[in-house]
Amino acid sequence: MPSSTNPLSAPASPVRVALIGFGEAGEKFARSANWQGHARGWDILPERRALMARYGVESADSAEAALADCGVLLSLVTADAALEAARQYAALLPEGSFWCDMNSVSPDTKRQAAALVEAGGGRYVDVAVMAPVDAALAVPLLLSGPHAAGVEPLLAALGFSNTRVVGDALGKASAIKMIRSVMIKGIEALSDECASAADAAGVFDEVMASLDASEKTAGWAEKVAYNRERMEVHGLRRAAEMEESARTLEGLGIEPVMTRGTIVRQRRAAKSTDKGKEAA
Repeated sequence: MPSSTNPLSAPASPVRVALIGFGEAGEKFARSANWQGHARGWDILPERRALMARYGVESADSAEAALADCGVLLSLVTADAALEAARQYAALLPEGSFWCDMNSVSPDTKRQAAALVEAGGGRYVDVAVMAPVDAALAVPLLLSGPHAAGVEPLLAALGFSNTRVVGDALGKASAIKMIRSVMIKGIEALSDECASAADAAGVFDEVMASLDASEKTAGWAEKVAYNRERMEVHGLRRAAEMEESARTLEGLGIEPVMTRGTIVRQRRAAKSTDKGKEAA
């Protein structure tokens, strides 16, 4: 049963929300929300905690303080830290509160995290963020798991305006996300590989024109520039997400041959940019 201190059944008034991780997603959500006085956050990086107050989020002195009395927790760490966050903080969640795992990880990883949260008395929800978080609270969110329908009105009360429950099975939302990512991030990586070869051969314009001739939407030079920019800025995070996509495919009995290559290209694009910054 929910704790009497948790506003779990009152979506008409702001629910107290806790943010674990305050990276790009947390910052953009908070910037667009009206959570002043109803949100606390925790991030392992002091510089990220220092930014919280600017966006109406109280910076807690510890994860335990951030989670105290919350009705909904948004887990917004990185893919490689999602399971560890559940391992470290699940026991701190008030009994009956919702743990919304918004990290881009495989269904198996989400089910492992769910077991930890449920063992601690929390209610775990698999949340898949289906687009870049530039749209902030309007970003499409898919929800799955036995508590998905219960948390949806609370997310609406927090300002999330584009949510959809896709089923009661834990991992269904993340399966949609991870399998979709095979195509989206794979196209980015393939376009980068093709363009790099075209650059090296001195035939970039000709190759792009040839691709344009076969597909009349946005020009390929524009697509390549967009894909490369996304990889340079987000390549390490995307590579971590694609590691989870590879695990998803392996769990389905599919060898992730192209997905493994995408991981390499995404990681190299980000590292190449980092080296350029260091040299500058």
